[in-house]
Amino acid sequence: MTRFIDSFLKRLDGATEANIRSSARRNGRRSFLARTGLALMGAAISPVLPFDRRAFASEGGGADDPCTYWRHCAIDGFLCEDSGGSLTSCPPGSSVSAVSWVGTCANPDDGKNYLISYNDCCGKPFIPTATFCNNNKGERPGYQMGLYNDINWCTANTDKGYHCTVSVVVGTAD
Repeated sequence: MTRFIDSFLKRLDGATEANIRSSARRNGRRSFLARTGLALMGAAISPVLPFDRRAFASEGGGADDPCTYWRHCAIDGFLCEDSGGSLTSCPPGSSVSAVSWVGTCANPDDGKNYLISYNDCCGKPFIPTATFCNNNKGERPGYQMGLYNDINWCTANTDKGYHCTVSVVVGTAD
């Protein structure tokens, strides 16, 4: 039995060596490094691929609709107020996203424009009964990442699961 295994391993070793030598004759080191670099770059970019939340969009817009609140002018996600958190803080057991998108919203009470940071809360599954808002004021195409709201921004966190979104005033836009 060991003679058979030794013979098989020698043939496998010889075939592997022949394939490697043949490949080395056909392809240079530079092409190998270029393909390897391209693969590594693709792997590094894949966490920022879009995550489309528009499927959860609902009809709305009435006076009692929380999505019409001025801070939510560019939000796209479930409201943390309905998910155990608040307007500005994530629910217990979730963590704020390391990256976010920013919108400029007008406060009707004082007439000023404010920069609003929309941060996803990550690490818990979303609650399907929470209010979903899809407001796209000022949204830009996906290649302008900081101004595009149709992405799961939790990809920068250890816990990648999306839960809800908070609306934090960063400052005035004027």
